[in-house]
Amino acid sequence: PTLTMMLRCLVTLLLSSSTSAWMTVPSSTNSASSTRLFATSAAADTKISFSKYEGLGNDFILIDDRDRVDPSLTPEQSEKLCHRNFGIGGDGVIFALKPPADSDYDFTMRIYNSDGSEPEMCGNGIRCFAQFLKDLGEDKETYLINTLAGPIIPVMNDDGTITVDMGPPELVAEKVPTTLAANFEGDSVVEQELECNGKTWKVNAVSMGNPHAIIFVDDLEKDIDFESDGPALESNTDAFPAKINVEFVQVMSDDHLKMKVWERGAGPTLACGTGTCALVVAAIRANKIPRNKTRVTLPGGDLFIEWKEENNKIYMTGPATFAFEGMAKLQ
Repeated sequence: PTLTMMLRCLVTLLLSSSTSAWMTVPSSTNSASSTRLFATSAAADTKISFSKYEGLGNDFILIDDRDRVDPSLTPEQSEKLCHRNFGIGGDGVIFALKPPADSDYDFTMRIYNSDGSEPEMCGNGIRCFAQFLKDLGEDKETYLINTLAGPIIPVMNDDGTITVDMGPPELVAEKVPTTLAANFEGDSVVEQELECNGKTWKVNAVSMGNPHAIIFVDDLEKDIDFESDGPALESNTDAFPAKINVEFVQVMSDDHLKMKVWERGAGPTLACGTGTCALVVAAIRANKIPRNKTRVTLPGGDLFIEWKEENNKIYMTGPATFAFEGMAKLQ
């Protein structure tokens, strides 16, 4: 059976302690294979409209708050909605908000992770955000988005992909932040040793508005215990005071890298846009690859990254796909 046929079946979903019936019917929005999801309940509960998007399997719940300056959901409510058994399911909730007053921004983007924490930015999330705006009728070639990491500019390409000007990387150790001793030019951290989880790692520290620890390995399948090493490194606040996103990277060729990511606040995900940008910077600085346009293979697919020498900015290109939309009951 097709995905659409499966989604048309009646399913039962538990939210908190009460039971709601969720039913899908065809939606006229976006593609013919998309669906609209409705929640019904005997109790009179507050409901919120949402749309679901994914970027290479990194999936998000999108909320239209363009008439608000702050998110309409709390971190706790967002965490419940992200639960894959008792909620909609997602790696985070993204809010489309008003831009700051008297600014040149088009919109503000805020995110709550699946654990309720708030990251500064999300690379796959910003592409989903841009596609969401387009689908809402905000049809522009480029958007100037206000984020906690600063201004981000997504560009809508003719082939359906989205290129995002991610800005320059932050390399100064204390600004990443990391307490690892700087050992490279500009007070940065390149291949610095760290003892964690009973192993010695060579860590590269880069911030893309959010912190990343990049570790190069010979074999992603044999050289790491992903489910153990990932969370141990993420939560090592002695080395990373704000915790850290962890990318394990295998060099496949001069223009091809392969990675697994353990995201801060979300755990293992199929893709991480900011992490992909950070690892390309780290690979160039550690002399793993030359400075060129690089394909990065993630569990969910490929992103293309270019770190331009003339302006020090990083450009990320990849897809963002609408999945379904509906109403969710808040608990």
